[in-house]
Amino acid sequence: MTSDELKQLYIDFFREKGHAVIQGSSLIPENDSTILYTPAGMQPLVPFLLGEKHPAGKRLVDVQKCVRTGDIDEVGDSTHLTFFEMLGNWSLGDYFKREAIEWSYEFLTSGAWLGFGVDQLHVTVFKGDDQIPPDEEAAAIWEETGIPRDRIYFMGRKDNWWGPTGNTGPCGPDTEIFIDTGRAPCCPECRPGCGCGKYFEIWNDVFMQYRRTEDGRYVPLQKKNVDTGMGVERTIAMMNGSDTVFDIHEFQPLFGFLKKFAGIGSQPDNETTRSLRVISDHIRTATHILGDDQGVPPSNLDRGYVLRRLIRLAIRHGRKLGIDEPFTQRLAEVVIEAEASAHDELARNRRFILDELSAEESRFEKTLQAGLREFEKLLPNLQKNPAKTIPGRIAFRLYDTYGFPVEFTAEMAAEHGMTVDMNGYSKAFEKHRELSRQGSENKFKGGLADNSEMVTKLHTATHLLHQALRDVLGEHVEQKGSNITEKRLRFDFSHPAAMTADEKTAVENKVNDMIASDLPVNYVEMELEEALEKGAIGLFRSRYGEKVKVYTIGDYSIEICGGPHVARTGELGKFRIVKEMSSSGGVRRIRAVLE
Repeated sequence: MTSDELKQLYIDFFREKGHAVIQGSSLIPENDSTILYTPAGMQPLVPFLLGEKHPAGKRLVDVQKCVRTGDIDEVGDSTHLTFFEMLGNWSLGDYFKREAIEWSYEFLTSGAWLGFGVDQLHVTVFKGDDQIPPDEEAAAIWEETGIPRDRIYFMGRKDNWWGPTGNTGPCGPDTEIFIDTGRAPCCPECRPGCGCGKYFEIWNDVFMQYRRTEDGRYVPLQKKNVDTGMGVERTIAMMNGSDTVFDIHEFQPLFGFLKKFAGIGSQPDNETTRSLRVISDHIRTATHILGDDQGVPPSNLDRGYVLRRLIRLAIRHGRKLGIDEPFTQRLAEVVIEAEASAHDELARNRRFILDELSAEESRFEKTLQAGLREFEKLLPNLQKNPAKTIPGRIAFRLYDTYGFPVEFTAEMAAEHGMTVDMNGYSKAFEKHRELSRQGSENKFKGGLADNSEMVTKLHTATHLLHQALRDVLGEHVEQKGSNITEKRLRFDFSHPAAMTADEKTAVENKVNDMIASDLPVNYVEMELEEALEKGAIGLFRSRYGEKVKVYTIGDYSIEICGGPHVARTGELGKFRIVKEMSSSGGVRRIRAVLE
């Protein structure tokens, strides 16, 4: 089975169950400062999981591109990927546990659909704690469907609870579905969730049935939601009897190219295999990030930094394979050729993808030269050490500050009769990694986008800003992304040159005039074609499928959008542009506040 076949089967199955098919969103989250990239299918649907009405209805199904980098250092094993696709079906206050579980079981085991053997399925449910009872309801439904009790595992919050960590909002238990690969158990306690690879997780059903209050209590929700996710790559691997996600057809052209390019035989050793996997995953991910219609270039900040790290890790592993010449462009061409039929944005943005990869590869070469110069500067003092050992903290500083890989430091050290304290380096690296992980967890906020009062005001202000820019600069202006926090808005838009002082003043004045007019903010649901005919603008025009929400601000602005809005512009306060700058080629960025 191919990925395209699986996606079509999933869509067909849930369409038969009364679900409206909606389009997946960009990898770049809209108006959400809590995350860098879309990490799950639920993320773009947060407003609707929080109670906002979705124009397509209460039952939804989609395919969502996702990027997760929290486990980036695990890539190279049999299961972890940074880019993947997630299948999801959603109930917004409609069906709940019984239907979700029964349909998951039917889709997995029915011969008309995937046809897994019932004896292959193992499931986990929430075991409860001092605040929430065990999810016996889910366990009982699984038993009724045909999963025996000895293949139903009760597990804790780490494994089977979804919700805001330390925050308020919807939350609840989940049930996860695993395929038994048939491998021997690693130990008597081996069970789903074990890292040995015997059990392969492919589906997760989340039951949002509680709301966590500010005082830490869990109050049952009147309107309960279901949020599910099934990994395409993992499921295909299991369908085809593969040992790893890297055996699926998307990766075979990448492996074939790399083996030929690097002169690798048909039976590579473990280290070579790991490098092949890392390179293939990271360049595939980079290609999809750059190829997204809201794609970002490599940089030293936020999303751009993640992208830069992925590309440079791939180049480092290329060096391990003996590849000393530029290759990322050529590998991206392989990705585009293999996946553009399912992701036409890759073909549409091909030139941007290739140009940015080439430029980043050139920049990394300069970085390596800078690291080499720093190493040579440090060398006289390092050689004074009687142990002939380079401290781990020095090796890590070369990596952290100059991007100089520790493998390169070890090679240079060996040339001068020295070694690197790899234990000290690992400790410094782990400390850095833990700090990064904590920052990532704080940024994610349990998966819920911020819809506070100030964020709602700033989001509404972006509509006024967007139209004002078009009025002042011209209709070529299109939104290229936005990021909103409690304190400011950030708005990216297409424009070839820096704005003049007069242009910025004119935009500010137009926005403030609309605020002073206290215009009403309303929305209607309509067909996408009708919205476009009416002149509606917007970043994610096709996100909600055929029906969309169209927000109007008086007679001034009309925009396709799904975010939070105020009732009238008079609530916003005074709008002020703080800074206007370049974001990337042909794209400008405005930072602004409401006072």
